[in-house]
Amino acid sequence: MTENSEDKIRLLIVDDHPPTRENIRKLVQFEQDIEVVGTARSGEEALEIARETQPDVVLMDINMPGMDGISATEALLEDVPFAQIIILSVQNETDYMRRAMLAGARDFISKPPSGDELISTIRTVSERAKETRKKLSKPVPQHELPGKMQGYGIPSRPEGKILTVYSAKGGVGCTTIATNLAIGLNSEETPVVLVDASLQFGDVSAFLNLQVKNSLADLASRVNELEEEIVQEVLMKHETGLSVLAAPARPEMADEVQADQVRKILQYLRRNFAYVIVDTSSTIDDITLAVLDVTDVLLAVATPEIPAIKDARLLFDLLTALDFPTSRLMFVLNRTDRRIGITAKMVSDNLKHPVHGDIPIDERAMLLSVNKGVPLLLTDKTSPIAKAMLDLLSEVKEHLLAAEDTELEDAEQDRARIFNR
Repeated sequence: MTENSEDKIRLLIVDDHPPTRENIRKLVQFEQDIEVVGTARSGEEALEIARETQPDVVLMDINMPGMDGISATEALLEDVPFAQIIILSVQNETDYMRRAMLAGARDFISKPPSGDELISTIRTVSERAKETRKKLSKPVPQHELPGKMQGYGIPSRPEGKILTVYSAKGGVGCTTIATNLAIGLNSEETPVVLVDASLQFGDVSAFLNLQVKNSLADLASRVNELEEEIVQEVLMKHETGLSVLAAPARPEMADEVQADQVRKILQYLRRNFAYVIVDTSSTIDDITLAVLDVTDVLLAVATPEIPAIKDARLLFDLLTALDFPTSRLMFVLNRTDRRIGITAKMVSDNLKHPVHGDIPIDERAMLLSVNKGVPLLLTDKTSPIAKAMLDLLSEVKEHLLAAEDTELEDAEQDRARIFNR
């Protein structure tokens, strides 16, 4: 192993065809940051080698005699929970993808993979492997009771939380919720940065009456040299002290931003802010998936309309297929109106998911807020819609507390499984 071997991506190749294993090895052999730590010809052999080599990334063939790739993925993640599995298959079908994701796979590539696609995917998923490995090896402070939200900036809680606001249907009020959530959470003790990841037509800056000078695209181009001075030059400051990372000023500039760049930016920001609030577009693309990959809490938003409810159901199905933890999901029903006959309880019963936020419709207040660029929580906090926003704020905090307790318990179990075998 070389002097810098600890920094390399540890790769395990699993395929029952020797030529395929050799071709993949040749594709990555000249990449200085990737080290092939083993090859396996079966699922059973993959488990043995994975226990010994502790790979960051596993390329797993889906069709193998004996233990297939899906079963091997489930079993391997029991022993090496930080490993990121990339499924390889000639069968590029939705059912295969769904089964692979449910088993815990991180990505799915059709055979034969191109060199660029394969290497790019390996590098992208390896970032999550390194993060998870660090979390599992990090001791839990014994002096700190689980669930305390204080202490951002002290050694025991170095990272903030990423909260993403998303809807499968556009125009349901995600930006309104994101801006008010950011305003409500921001304080000297818990600084917040609001990120507009709706790269083509983001409206966060307009909702806050800010003129875009620099944007997320400017940070993306310098993602490998992120420092406080550089980031502060790009971030805009709202009059409340809220930091804002705007979407690009023009739609075509969105093409300059890559998913792995967005992931790295969010990871940097969470180390410097108590909360990172992310507003997204309604499209499930590489950018959105990168955001979801690092999200601590996802606020899924819908309105009490049949198309929006239908899209919410499809979103929940997709999140299940992607193995997105239900503990990180909150459902917000926006623009509710008792006169239309569709209540929050009816929607909750229909979707089999609790409604964590019920925000009433107030068209006049919303229009005034948007047109003036002044969030609702900066105007009349006694109005029903502002009170609902504050209630949602409390729900989010409680959800984070409960999730923190669960994560600490899970981390303890994972460490026990890894180190006490």
